[in-house]
Amino acid sequence: MPETALDGLGQNNTAELSFDDFKKIIINDYRIAYESRQASLIGRREVLTGKAKFGIFGDGKEVAQLAMAKVFKKGDWRAGYYRDQTFMFATGMSNLTEFFAQLYAYPDVDKDPASAGRQMNCHYATRFVNPDGSWTNQAETMNCSADISTTGGHMPRLLGLAYASKLYRQNKELSYLNKFSLSGNEVAFGTIGNGSTSEGLFFEAFNAAGVLQVPMAISVWDDEYAISVPAKLQTTKEDISEVLKGFQREPGTNGYEIFKVRGWDYAALCETYEQAIAKCRREHVPVLIHVVEMTQPQGHSTSGSHERYKNKDRLAWEEEHDCLLQMRKWMISSAISTEAEMDELEAIAKKHVRDIQRRVWNELGDEIRAELNEAAHLIDKLAEHSPAHDRLLAVANDLRECVDPARRDVMSAIRKALRITIKENTLQKQQLVNWLSDENIKNSARFNSRLFTETQHSPLKVSHVPARYYEDSKYIDGREVLNACFDANFERDKSIVAFGEDVGAIGDVNQGFAGLQNKYGDLRITDTGIREATIIGQGMGLAMRGLRPIAEIQYLDYLLYSINVLSDDLASLSYRTFGGQKAPLIVRTRGHRLEGIWHSGSPLGLILNSMRGLHICVPRDMTQAAGMYNVLLKGDEPALVIECLNGYRLKERLPANVGEFTVPLGKAEVLRHGTDITIISYGSTLRIVMEAANELADLGINVEVIDPQTLYPFDLDNACGNSLKKTSKLLIVDEDLPGAASAYILQRVLEAQKGYYALDAQPRTLTAKEHRPPYGSDGDYFTKPSLDDIIEAVYGMMNESDPHKYPAIY
Repeated sequence: MPETALDGLGQNNTAELSFDDFKKIIINDYRIAYESRQASLIGRREVLTGKAKFGIFGDGKEVAQLAMAKVFKKGDWRAGYYRDQTFMFATGMSNLTEFFAQLYAYPDVDKDPASAGRQMNCHYATRFVNPDGSWTNQAETMNCSADISTTGGHMPRLLGLAYASKLYRQNKELSYLNKFSLSGNEVAFGTIGNGSTSEGLFFEAFNAAGVLQVPMAISVWDDEYAISVPAKLQTTKEDISEVLKGFQREPGTNGYEIFKVRGWDYAALCETYEQAIAKCRREHVPVLIHVVEMTQPQGHSTSGSHERYKNKDRLAWEEEHDCLLQMRKWMISSAISTEAEMDELEAIAKKHVRDIQRRVWNELGDEIRAELNEAAHLIDKLAEHSPAHDRLLAVANDLRECVDPARRDVMSAIRKALRITIKENTLQKQQLVNWLSDENIKNSARFNSRLFTETQHSPLKVSHVPARYYEDSKYIDGREVLNACFDANFERDKSIVAFGEDVGAIGDVNQGFAGLQNKYGDLRITDTGIREATIIGQGMGLAMRGLRPIAEIQYLDYLLYSINVLSDDLASLSYRTFGGQKAPLIVRTRGHRLEGIWHSGSPLGLILNSMRGLHICVPRDMTQAAGMYNVLLKGDEPALVIECLNGYRLKERLPANVGEFTVPLGKAEVLRHGTDITIISYGSTLRIVMEAANELADLGINVEVIDPQTLYPFDLDNACGNSLKKTSKLLIVDEDLPGAASAYILQRVLEAQKGYYALDAQPRTLTAKEHRPPYGSDGDYFTKPSLDDIIEAVYGMMNESDPHKYPAIY
């Protein structure tokens, strides 16, 4: 039996269909919906019997998703949430086999193409990155951006996916990118539950799409609850489309087309989606389709029953208005099928789903059982030559008796056997060690790989091109170096776009893009509203569709307003799709030392802990920043570049190859060689460190200063650890909070680079105070590391080492 849909009702001219053809389409739709329902029911049972860990399903939403699938075409995009299994089955972007593979966390990309077992069930994605890192032809496929569990978190990304179609339609210079778009005729489909429309990300994205006028179609699945919380506690007027009526476009205005339809009315749903998406696709106007009177027969998830919070009347209403029951009645009353035919269809479908579930479960079990048997056999062999014979046999027997074993059971047994024989050295033990080593490599690939794309297109593999200077190269403001870099790149690559608050007309608040909108047009260099989360989402969606966006967050402190999109969505994209999707977005911002609580931020500890999956670039000046942009624009991985706020008007020499030279990521630079102590710092603070080093030299202290340049990746060549072998003393100067980025650097240098063994004194950190910097120059002096602080910290460490040579200052 096929697992995907036939051509849907909305994709045919129904006037040309015979009644028999019409019947076949409807019956096939019902089959897909019924199989989807059975998958939900069986999936729940698999969780409750312990075979799967957690289940969340799309029951009750089936019929509306059939209608949506009928108008979804090749080239279109989905950014939805975990209720959309029927839509995925109906479009062919997923199937029952993949559904159950994901439910069981099958760590094989061929079994679960969406995530290779890394995401919980009903988190969907299609693969648009080839194994070699190249793009697939997105214009020839149906496309699904990777789901996340935060139910409104995908909305900013949805905006970007839709915005890409606008750029592809309106910017004729992009016509060569025809593998990503067919003249911008694609629609980005988004789905969200009624409860999640209460989230700020929904309103921010909704407003932005209305301003931008992009082909974005939002379907709200409204079953009047968000887990246990009813609509009256979620939404004003208990009706999101009523709330959003002010967004309805009128003659001479921008805005939305808003539709409302009942979730159990198959014919009305098909008609509504046909009309709404045609308008969205043709006119590039966003649409809202509010699907009401939906049900959720199994409740929110396997974590609890909805009988706890729904009264008897509500439960009875839901039973009567179940969309499958209503569709079945309609089909019989319309002579599309008979009751006996429907019974037969359902019986066949139920068996089909159960057969697929069993096959997937058995395939995974057979794989693990084979590994288990091999491990148990090796432990048996070890027992034959060990004084701990009985204990080892017990470990092997316990392993063989595991019910529904997992790989962790196998690995744990092996490691226990090796602990038991800790004092033994036999050939059999070495065989077990070798087997464990091989399995560790396999499991690392299964569970720990692809934080980044790991392809030939990685920015880490971009060739190093040194900056070149003429004898008469001018010294200009740092901002002008950046401006020249951006100008050269925009001229070179028509797919590069930049946007953010004040980026367009005035060229950003520090003039990095000054004059470039006039040169390249407002489709490529664009102002946005004050909406940090959707600036990032806008960039992410564009990057997924083959464009090269630079999304600007005006100040580093304001990055907090987009942290959920950066952390939950962008940073985890490559990992959660096992390298099947990528979004090479560059996030540009500025921070470090300036004035005041909200304009002097350096929250690198927060960034490093929440954004693994992005390169974190901390250039000390604008020339270094330009070299990093040149690298990132040639790579295929996302990055955050933090420019120094107080460096835009400092003079720098303009490289002759300003759009070509590169600053390699992960390569630390020794700015000053020394023998007495190693100082590691980054960003704006380096200028103060270098000034302090000069005065320390006058005090007889020879300082080595290292700039890691990027905090992630950090110093891939171990320059810091090698420096410690020479100096044996370490000071980290960091304007983040105590124990934040400085602790990260300490871990990298002392543990990862084994710098601990080179120390002859306690390593120190010199950081900002526990609070944010108050306003004014005195606020900066008494809050963040100053010249005096650095000199005295270094001198104090030398005093501890040799108090006679370096007597206390005071």
